[in-house]
Amino acid sequence: MSENILLKAEHIDKRFGITHALNDVSININRGEIRALIGENGSGKSTFCQMLCGIYTIGGGTFTLDGEVLNVHNQVEANRAGVSIIVQEMGTLSGLSVAENIFLGHEEPFMHHGIKDTRAMVREGQRLLDEYGFSNIRAGSMIDNYNFEDRKLVEIVKATYMKPKILVVDETTTALSQNGRLELYKIMDAVRADNRSVIFISHDLGEVLEHSNTISILRDGEYIDTVNASDVNEDDLKRLMVGREIGSAYYRTDYGTKISDEVVLSVKNVTVKGQIYDVSFDLHRGEILGFGGLSECGMHEVGKAVFGASWDREGVVKLSDGTEIRDIPSAIHHSIAYASKDRDNESIILNESIRNNIVLPSLDDLASNHLLSKRKLDKFALENAEKMQTKMANINQFISDLSGGNKQKVVLARWLGKGSDILVLDSPTRGIDVKVKQAIYALMSELTAQGKSIIMISEEIAELLGMSDRIIIMKDGRINGEFMRSEKLTDEDLIAKMV
Repeated sequence: MSENILLKAEHIDKRFGITHALNDVSININRGEIRALIGENGSGKSTFCQMLCGIYTIGGGTFTLDGEVLNVHNQVEANRAGVSIIVQEMGTLSGLSVAENIFLGHEEPFMHHGIKDTRAMVREGQRLLDEYGFSNIRAGSMIDNYNFEDRKLVEIVKATYMKPKILVVDETTTALSQNGRLELYKIMDAVRADNRSVIFISHDLGEVLEHSNTISILRDGEYIDTVNASDVNEDDLKRLMVGREIGSAYYRTDYGTKISDEVVLSVKNVTVKGQIYDVSFDLHRGEILGFGGLSECGMHEVGKAVFGASWDREGVVKLSDGTEIRDIPSAIHHSIAYASKDRDNESIILNESIRNNIVLPSLDDLASNHLLSKRKLDKFALENAEKMQTKMANINQFISDLSGGNKQKVVLARWLGKGSDILVLDSPTRGIDVKVKQAIYALMSELTAQGKSIIMISEEIAELLGMSDRIIIMKDGRINGEFMRSEKLTDEDLIAKMV
């Protein structure tokens, strides 16, 4: 074995039922490098890393780390062997403190005669948080007190404080603000400088090129190639991922199109204490209304408030006919859809089938005399899954087995089937590959052409500029700026209202 090879993956294979997720994949990763792993949704990237980290059992082949064959059965064993992962979705456990999450599975230093020294654990947890620059997070607080991004920062500490030989970063940057991303890049660089290695999964090809040394490409579960980041550009990577040229025109090209005067939804003086204050706006028929801002600006809470998912909301959300939306059932009943940024916890039921996830909001519509027909439900689910070109074995496959992008397709298929007229899409392309991203943008344009209206919440400025008819910028829980679609509108214009 070459002295410079840290991880050797040989003939890695994995099946989920009839789906061949990985087929005879062999990759070597050197010491002191950031190795990007890219491919379309469903290409096998996360499956490869989750087998390496003990989340999935290895279907076939071997991983050899630093000359020793890895034989781990869970993440704790993987951590002890020198492999840690920051997962794409939520990786912390509710009901525990921040410190308990950081040291989960590694409590031995804080145990004395079978009794846990909680104060010592909290002190050490806070020392680490302060060292990482995350002092706003308190180690003794319950993890449930923190939002999705802060919980990701806790995961970063958990995955790296033991200095793993291999750190897997699986689509983590999509959950972070720009400041959070900068901190993660620093940590990745520190791992590389310490002659350890990072496996970096991201669908942001610009980010991949800027922050990796080498790039390995998977396609349909098979290894395609490994290239030096300095030798390729984004178009080269797209071609390797997809196997053909794909267009670069993600976004809308129309400007100057008049927004309809018809208001379909009015939000008046909405406040959710501690999150958003006195938020008012109208949503028009056929409009894509973008919401943007920095971390903690309140844009994500606006989406939940519109959908009736904020129990202590003040103010009014009402439809054009005067109907007030006070809770989730009334929102769904009156044709409002919501896709959360936190997909696994708020948009899907992981331990259920694709079929059951898609039909859930439409059960009343599909019932005849209060009875449900399995054939009718199956047909409905299959038609809508296929409309979104979901990669799946069949509609009875558990949604937990799908890639992030295909989970998002199921979320959208659910609301397409429901025929919702107003869609609140929070980070709709988070963790989505370039081809699926194009398809989602095309779908949004198609839906608005049909007269449906979209609230799109996004942390990506290019997405806001590229897809929105109008953009509202949030800062400190309040609206701080509004812009109409224009060729002259720039990143700097939006950023000036965010900071």
